[in-house]
Amino acid sequence: MTRAFIALGSNLGDPRQQVLDAMEALQALPDSHVLQRSKLYRTPPWGVLDQPDFVNAVVVIDTGLAPHALLDALHAIEQQAGRVRVQRNGPRTLDLDLLYMDGVQIDDTRLTVPHPRIAERAFVLLPLADVAPGLPLPAGTVAQLLARIDIHGCVALA
Repeated sequence: MTRAFIALGSNLGDPRQQVLDAMEALQALPDSHVLQRSKLYRTPPWGVLDQPDFVNAVVVIDTGLAPHALLDALHAIEQQAGRVRVQRNGPRTLDLDLLYMDGVQIDDTRLTVPHPRIAERAFVLLPLADVAPGLPLPAGTVAQLLARIDIHGCVALA
């Protein structure tokens, strides 16, 4: 089993429910078990600014799936939620990103692990800090990276 960290985000339909439903779908992945869930956060859009705010979270799983098989499973969950890939960083019903897997480094045309833009994104670092503040990433721990970025506009949801 390998520990994996997955970011969840949504800003179309009922974003909060989309993220909660995706958390349940992650629990149902074959040969996998959800260990932790972060709080949900309302966050401003990143990249394409003219779109609704997002609801974001992070889930930690132990999985027997290989990285590319896990990626395929995440894409299948997105499709079940009605995800259509139209615009990079644009609005979406559901976005699932494989952020990190213990002991895994990949950089190919389909997948880069650790995710190359973790250190830039408050919407990833805030929920990731809930579940793994000491996680060592290439540019520092999650807590160190979070201390370096602007989290203005990010709010934990009750």
